[in-house]
Amino acid sequence: MPISRFCTLIGIPRRTYTRWRAAAACGRVGKGPWPAPVVDAIEPVAAKYAADWPAWGHRKIAWLMAADGHQVSASSVERALRRRGLLQPVDYQGERRALAKARKAAFADPPTGPNQVWQLDFSEYETTAGGIWRLAGVTDYFTKIEHGWHIAPTCTGADAIAAVQIAIAEAERLAGCSLAEALADPNTGEIRRIRLVTDNGAAFKGAAFARFIASRPELLHIRTRRRSPGQNGVRERAFGSLKYEHLYRIEIDDLPALARESEAYRHVFNHIRPHEALGGHRPIEVYTDPNLHPQLSDRII
Repeated sequence: MPISRFCTLIGIPRRTYTRWRAAAACGRVGKGPWPAPVVDAIEPVAAKYAADWPAWGHRKIAWLMAADGHQVSASSVERALRRRGLLQPVDYQGERRALAKARKAAFADPPTGPNQVWQLDFSEYETTAGGIWRLAGVTDYFTKIEHGWHIAPTCTGADAIAAVQIAIAEAERLAGCSLAEALADPNTGEIRRIRLVTDNGAAFKGAAFARFIASRPELLHIRTRRRSPGQNGVRERAFGSLKYEHLYRIEIDDLPALARESEAYRHVFNHIRPHEALGGHRPIEVYTDPNLHPQLSDRII
């Protein structure tokens, strides 16, 4: 069959056919690959970051690399990780976020800085050697910082009180003074109380917890509406990150190992992990730098 007739039958110009045939004779198939010097340069570094933090997507890896002084963009990191097959699935965070949508409607006045709204709850974890443990922790709504863990086999009012006491101690350590002094208005001396948000669990509705809150002039207890876990969404989302990014990826046999690994992740969460809701910043940066607060007030959710 003549070449011209063959090209007419398959619907391509003759010049295209001859170009393809010449490329095939030289061992080339299709177009490219085109030079990509930027991606070539960052590919090994991006792959190392992805190996060190396998639970994170390309945006967090790009922010982390930028924070460490690498000149990268999210799109370049995405292409570099795609080459190595290290990209997370498109919907890898869908399940994690389903139960952790923070709702601004839960607060009359959205927070504009740290220590204005805290969220407290329990989360359950079963170790491989047996035993179900409950982690209680307080997270700061605006900065996302984790104040510490109380781990016990129960989730009573005493456990809730212990978790709040850990949070108060950590907040005082970060402030370098008592919590009352940190919250006092410099002009009037009036204490601006922290709104401590919990769900309607028995531990938070009991008399012991109510007495503890009444003894702390720095705290105002607010319970969410029934069957509304989203109103405590920042706390639920942080528990999801703890489990899916760390605890579920390793074997944890007993309570000491659970306490050790949870505390190790808390350091990563507060000091290393970039947060999308914080514009790629770490919680400790937002907590300690007031200059970031106006930039983030409209995007904190």
